[in-house]
Amino acid sequence: MKERDEVAFQQRKARIMEACFNCYAERGLNGTGIQALAEACGLSKASLYTYFGSLDELIVESTAYCMSRVEDEFMALAPTCPEDIGRFIREVPAWTAERHGKKYRLMYQVYTHPKYIEHGRAFFRGVDERYRAYAAQLSPVLGLSCDVLTPLIFIFVRAVVHYAMFGDEYYLQSQLRVLQETIGLLRPRPAP
Repeated sequence: MKERDEVAFQQRKARIMEACFNCYAERGLNGTGIQALAEACGLSKASLYTYFGSLDELIVESTAYCMSRVEDEFMALAPTCPEDIGRFIREVPAWTAERHGKKYRLMYQVYTHPKYIEHGRAFFRGVDERYRAYAAQLSPVLGLSCDVLTPLIFIFVRAVVHYAMFGDEYYLQSQLRVLQETIGLLRPRPAP
């Protein structure tokens, strides 16, 4: 019985983290009080503290949880074969901007705040490990070393996130052009 209670508690906490993170994303970190968060969750202010020891804990946990979910969605779309790279490069920037632009803006607001910067460093170490693992998986398929692919993935992701946050089409297109040309130059050619 206790195990079921813990599962239900964690599921409810996940819904609360998403509601709070979305509330912060809409209103901003400084413009959102505990009352607005409680209302977004359909809870009393006191009930929020059943799930989080403090407002700082709520901010840190909800940011990590929600941005991990964003990363999961992003990676689910990631190409696994050379034929899918073009589609991914064409579709993902607009999809990311529409679906997650506000979340990325909030994430950077949280993770660059002096109070939370160590949490940001930890989060991005995890992201870096995930992209290195993805590069290792893609390396034999593309015939490019993991050491070459990893920075290319980082460039792509940073360009997409920048576009999602600021709508900077010039920056996005210039980065995508360089990536496509670089991949074209680096991919092994079949022997004649």
